[in-house]
Amino acid sequence: MKTRLSEIADAQRADPPYDVPEYRSSSLRAPKRPLLLIPETLSETTGPVFGDDAVTELDGDLTRQHDGEPLGERIVVSGRVVGTDGRPLRRTLIEIWQANAAGRYVHESDRHPAPLDPNFTGAGRVLTDDDGRYRFTTIKPGAYPWRNHPNAWRPAHIHLSLFGRAFTERLVTQMYFPGDPLFGADPIFQSIRDPKARELLVSSFDWETTRPEWALGYRFDVVLGLTPEDPD
Repeated sequence: MKTRLSEIADAQRADPPYDVPEYRSSSLRAPKRPLLLIPETLSETTGPVFGDDAVTELDGDLTRQHDGEPLGERIVVSGRVVGTDGRPLRRTLIEIWQANAAGRYVHESDRHPAPLDPNFTGAGRVLTDDDGRYRFTTIKPGAYPWRNHPNAWRPAHIHLSLFGRAFTERLVTQMYFPGDPLFGADPIFQSIRDPKARELLVSSFDWETTRPEWALGYRFDVVLGLTPEDPD
């Protein structure tokens, strides 16, 4: 039986290298010298504390943040956040951001000639409940070109940011959708060399959260290597 430390080590070995030649911009920001471990101070090991009043109901429903209905396919994204010991991580802040149904971000740097949606900003956040569960209602994002190589397209995905006990305990990852034909040509997805580890980034279709005549459901569970202490 694997110990918790061996499971974490396995996960770390599955992480992609900092510098992936096929992913061109990674070479520009990859460290060129060995990393230095800096001792943590009290401000880094305590907090953040996110109260229930810091996140509203509309933060988790990206389809209701504006006056009109956004364009595209409505989806429900949900799952659990747990530690490597299987314990739920309660009141963990999850933030998401994504492109709209046409594959366009609401960002000044996005020059993709696809339409913006005035009723969709593409950002939301929720807190996990006592069982580590979370839920978003949003629009399924579209694929988009990104000029990394000739005819380069990113598979449809949603970015996630999760905080643990402190701001220094943060995971930023991406959630993909099953059966995307662009997986094999995407150097970011393929930078994770282990095929089994890559599959952990792909959500699964979920009948349980699919709402009749309204939205399809997708499940995406997250395991964090560090388990926050239980709040009082």
